[in-house]
Amino acid sequence: MASPTLMSATTDSSLSPPSQPSLQLAVRGMTCAACVARVERALRKVPGVTQAQVNFATETASVSGGASGATLDPALLVSAVEQAGYEAQLQQADAPLSDDTPSWWSVWGRVLLGAAASLPLVLPMLWGAHHFWPAWVQFALATPVQFGLGARFYAAGWAALKDRSGNMDQLVALGTTAAWGLSCWLWWQHTQGGGHAAHGGPDLYFESAAVVITLVLLGKALEARAKRQTTAAIRALQALRPETVHRLGPQGEVEVPVSQVLVGDVLVVRPGEHIPTDGVVAQGRSHVDEAMLTGEPLPVGKSEGDRLTGGAVNGEGLLHLRVTAVGGQTMLAQIIRRVVEAQAGKAPIQKVVDKVSAVFVPTVLVLALLTGLGWAWSGASMETALVRMVAVLVIACPCALGLATPAAIMAGTGAAARQGILIKDPEALEAAHRVSVVAFDKTGTLTEGRPHLTLCEPDAAAWSGEVDPAQAALHVAARLQAGSEHPLARAVLNAYGGKASTDADKGGAMGIAPAEGMQAVPGRGVEGTAEGVHWRLGSTRWRDELGAEVSNGLQEAASLQAAQGATVAWLMRARPGAADGPGAAEGGWQAMALLAFGDGLKPSARQAVQALHDLGVRTVMISGDNRHAAQAIAEALGIGEVVAEVLPGDKADHVRRLQRDAQGQRHIVAMVGDGLNDAPALAAADVGMAMANVDGGTDVALQAAGITLMRGDPLLVPAALDISRRTSRKIWQNLIWAFGYNVVGMPLAAFGGLSPMLAGGAMALSSVSVVSNALLLARWRSARIA
Repeated sequence: MASPTLMSATTDSSLSPPSQPSLQLAVRGMTCAACVARVERALRKVPGVTQAQVNFATETASVSGGASGATLDPALLVSAVEQAGYEAQLQQADAPLSDDTPSWWSVWGRVLLGAAASLPLVLPMLWGAHHFWPAWVQFALATPVQFGLGARFYAAGWAALKDRSGNMDQLVALGTTAAWGLSCWLWWQHTQGGGHAAHGGPDLYFESAAVVITLVLLGKALEARAKRQTTAAIRALQALRPETVHRLGPQGEVEVPVSQVLVGDVLVVRPGEHIPTDGVVAQGRSHVDEAMLTGEPLPVGKSEGDRLTGGAVNGEGLLHLRVTAVGGQTMLAQIIRRVVEAQAGKAPIQKVVDKVSAVFVPTVLVLALLTGLGWAWSGASMETALVRMVAVLVIACPCALGLATPAAIMAGTGAAARQGILIKDPEALEAAHRVSVVAFDKTGTLTEGRPHLTLCEPDAAAWSGEVDPAQAALHVAARLQAGSEHPLARAVLNAYGGKASTDADKGGAMGIAPAEGMQAVPGRGVEGTAEGVHWRLGSTRWRDELGAEVSNGLQEAASLQAAQGATVAWLMRARPGAADGPGAAEGGWQAMALLAFGDGLKPSARQAVQALHDLGVRTVMISGDNRHAAQAIAEALGIGEVVAEVLPGDKADHVRRLQRDAQGQRHIVAMVGDGLNDAPALAAADVGMAMANVDGGTDVALQAAGITLMRGDPLLVPAALDISRRTSRKIWQNLIWAFGYNVVGMPLAAFGGLSPMLAGGAMALSSVSVVSNALLLARWRSARIA
């Protein structure tokens, strides 16, 4: 019965600023996974940097400093990235995602110029006329492509070489330069031998060099376009923030920038407008569409006193909004920050990919050299050996490796966010797909969390002097609960006819005089003095600890209510001279009345449990309620295992027990709670899922768990596991494609199965395929879980 106090400290600490200062940088110019490793290495060399994490797909770097409080110098960080050969600039934590989309011509103009020069070289080959163009024409068409459009590869490759590292640009530059140089050499040799550079000339490879560069540019253009789609979720969320608002002041309604809004201001929100910031309805009535924030498809009714979340869309009514949070403290800002952090992070499997990428380019160079030497040793001409080397260099570019994991994470977390599932980081995503046990809290998670008093059964003999014993018992219970915000307390006050809101002058619930010395006992109930008598109102556990005397009639009524799934509480009176506190002498307390509370099941709760069973996941309910009530709820939902009468602080211990069974087998456990008194259990679980309910808890939920469910729908639990599994599958599909492409392609190129031109096309296709495969996650919908 007592209002939980365990989370008071947790809430404050979870919302406090991080101990380590961190900065976000936008990094431009990276071309492959090797570039990522190089930028990270450069940033880690900056004094004060303890961790640097670069995301190839988002082109961002997250840099953390030491816990000593030393501030990071943005200028030094930017300089370090630039010295490594890339462009960088500082990003503000809550700044909108950069929308500096390059012009169409700057992206596709290069591709069109390359195609215009390459197509004349390639088309004659389609009908076998390899020598259709004179050598000088081929030279004239290919050279601008090689050294004009391909200048970026030389610049980036040289910068990497100075840093004693390798990247994709070096492979492209070396491969195409070799093809172009070989063609010039053969042309010169033919001319020196008295031949003509016309029809019947030597086999030249100008077209291979030009086509490879054009295809790489095409691949990069398509890749950039696809990567931009992966950030669509963040951009859609950022678009919910209006630039200006209508503020009420002494001069009436004034339009001001949203940045000037302060807590306590009253704003006018007209029909169809976005809610500008978090607050409560000061005046008006309307329906609000929160689909972009919570995934809830139906508008939610709002009236005076109800909470509003910035970014939602106002419906048909005019609302006056009293601001409660601004800037980075708003719910929308925290949601955006959560999605950005999740997309910028690295999944555990990415660490393996990074190690491979670090040695990939040097390994390819060695393999290409061995290919050339092998062909030369076998008696092939220098021309053939060099062409085989070029094909190996071109096909082995590690672009797909760098995109495989982050592209899938970005697409998966973005799709989840649009459905009201916020994934904190890739570690939570990684663990969620392996969950085998889901433990539910009961109240507010599987039930509505709005209990109502269904029965107040007094011990008639004990209230013999009262005209209406039930009303007298309810009056005492209401005095004990005056001022409490606990759901059961509100149920008592509503039944008595009082109001749950407090009055500062009276110090308690309006219309109800609070009991004297009222005190909450965590996990048990509440106590205080009323009518000169010491009373306690609490759980069956507390009643048993006190050894309270219970009449047979009340005991039978309690058994019946518990069997029907009701939550039972006891109103107990201290007898004269009774010891005060747990462990009182037998007979020191007497049960005066039984209070039973009903809490309806959420409509989708049973469906959610069945969906988890269909996924092969075992379900458990951990509840502080009495065993009979908890068992009745579990049976109604199809949950086979119940742990009841658990104190809030002990839930974490039960989660740990679920993580390892009697045979010592390890299980991955997810805990689902409301983010308030379940915080220790959420932290103890492998995956904590905090459910943000209508009555509050959302702010804490964002901080308390690895996954936040933005609306109180239990179906989001199997949906979160489903999107995690799908994202994990996409990661592995991409990695298998990226590695398999090289495992198959490099031997083909080495043994003459691929020309440099085909190798370039395959290389470009691999990167686009990896990102396109990841983008298939954007079609995922949580409703399909039903």
